[in-house]
Amino acid sequence: MTHSLRIGGASGFWGDAAHATQQLLRAPQIDFLVYDYLAEITMSIMARARLKDPEKGYAVDFVSEVMAQNLSKIAERGVKVLSNAGGVNPKACADALRGKSAELRLNLKIAVVEGDDLLPHAAEFADRTEMFSGAPMPPIEKIASVNAYIGAGPILAALRAGADIVITGRCVDSALTLAACMSHFGWRHEDHDFLAAGSLAGHLLECGPQATGGNFTDWKLAGDIAKIGYPIAEISDDGKIALTKPKGTTGCVTPASVCEQMLYEIGDPRAYVLPDVVCDFSDVRIEQSTPDQVIVSGAKGRAPTGQLKVSATWADGYRAGMTFLINGRDARQKSDAFAQAGLDRARAVLHRMGAPDYREVSVEAFGGRPGTSEYEEISFKAAVKHDDPRAVGVFLREITGAALAAPPGLHIFTGGGRPKPSPVVALFSFLVPADTVNLRVTMDGESIAYTPPKTYPQEPVPVGIKAPEPANESVDKWVTHPLEDLAWARSGDKGDIANIGVIARHAAYLPYIWAALTEASLADVFSDSLCGRVDRFYLPGTHSMNILLNNALGGGGIASLRNDAQGKSFSQILLATPIKIPAELFVHPEQGGV
Repeated sequence: MTHSLRIGGASGFWGDAAHATQQLLRAPQIDFLVYDYLAEITMSIMARARLKDPEKGYAVDFVSEVMAQNLSKIAERGVKVLSNAGGVNPKACADALRGKSAELRLNLKIAVVEGDDLLPHAAEFADRTEMFSGAPMPPIEKIASVNAYIGAGPILAALRAGADIVITGRCVDSALTLAACMSHFGWRHEDHDFLAAGSLAGHLLECGPQATGGNFTDWKLAGDIAKIGYPIAEISDDGKIALTKPKGTTGCVTPASVCEQMLYEIGDPRAYVLPDVVCDFSDVRIEQSTPDQVIVSGAKGRAPTGQLKVSATWADGYRAGMTFLINGRDARQKSDAFAQAGLDRARAVLHRMGAPDYREVSVEAFGGRPGTSEYEEISFKAAVKHDDPRAVGVFLREITGAALAAPPGLHIFTGGGRPKPSPVVALFSFLVPADTVNLRVTMDGESIAYTPPKTYPQEPVPVGIKAPEPANESVDKWVTHPLEDLAWARSGDKGDIANIGVIARHAAYLPYIWAALTEASLADVFSDSLCGRVDRFYLPGTHSMNILLNNALGGGGIASLRNDAQGKSFSQILLATPIKIPAELFVHPEQGGV
């Protein structure tokens, strides 16, 4: 019997806490550490860094801080490291890491996976349309990066060749963990259920402490978040996952906290498409086994589509905005008047210059009590987008210059002066056949043979739509409570799509939650943001649902003028929604199993 595999999730984004590695290395029997650094925004930042310096374009602090402080301990304990810290320049990252290893007199074998960077071939994709919006490919000269999301195969090849550390570019976040599982257990590319289980383990690890109490609805249960534990997945050869955290750390590992992460930033949970497998998480079960440990099982998989998602980032003009504070009676009316004054002044300047109007304007107010004229304290943001950075600068100058003419109560923290126009980096996604992406694996300068598994481009096999049993309407007595009394929820983004995962605190609640959160009612709740359709998906295994709000983020990422361009606050908005349930079902909210 092959012993179980213990993997620590040491990073969830570029900028995550550096102490996570030391914390996980204190835990017993860690076999692998995985580090996820990349997002679409990150790739564009790295692409700009590489333009300025050919030796940059990767997560520099992964080498200079995280590995520099921990590499000796990693080597001493025989822990393998897998990371996509290579960004748009994985070779430079591996070279820097190799230099650090030599400096510490370590004999670590460092492999690098290349080939996901398709920027040299950008002209070949000129006829592509965006896979979500249908928009045409932007001008080639405006494209900053083009990267395919690769799977576990080349990482697995490096591990089988004896690599201690594998550095990749834009691989799928969960593929790092899946490759470790395939290497350790000998899982084949045809073992789709196992691949789905390994991918789920990776998905639970990829956002660090978001699985162990971070960003959790019942956040107070996590305790002192300064000392929160990072996740450890202990995976068995049958695909079962025991998720936990290091002893002596804060946080919480419960079915609810882990289910929030399972639903985070996925689409259809019955057809979660990855390069190696199409996952079905709808019947996954999450059960508390011991305090701060849950068992996750039931992931299913189907053959992959044979296609890879490609994300291109491109320069789509400039944007900037400012956030102000204002108080007193009619604060929202005051903020509207001040923002409009700044915009009117700026438009007058553009008119005199013969320049076009702003492509987009966003004014958002936060706090206070909408609709009241009594005393309020609010913040508000005013932002614009334009093809010319000078026009954006005009707006910043004019709205600042209107401050002495503003209604009373305007104030601002003046820490760094007026902001400056910044480039808008927009996302453009499309699909390519997997066999057209030429991946290369090398270890310490020597090539490693890699033959990708044969796949055939196809659409995901449709899965029947599921819905919970209808809510019982023949009830004598009803009570109404905010959704937060009945469910946990977490939200996130994929491009311009926001997702909200909702998990019923008790299974009996879900039919009533489902009946209340219709496509129409959800569209009404998010009417200020939503510009597309609403999709709902049911997961009976965890009595939960996943909600997709299409075209809800103003373009998403740093292409958006929204204050919340990643939908992080959407779950909190939804949790305030009143839900009607039978009085006999309701119990006071408390932490419970899923």
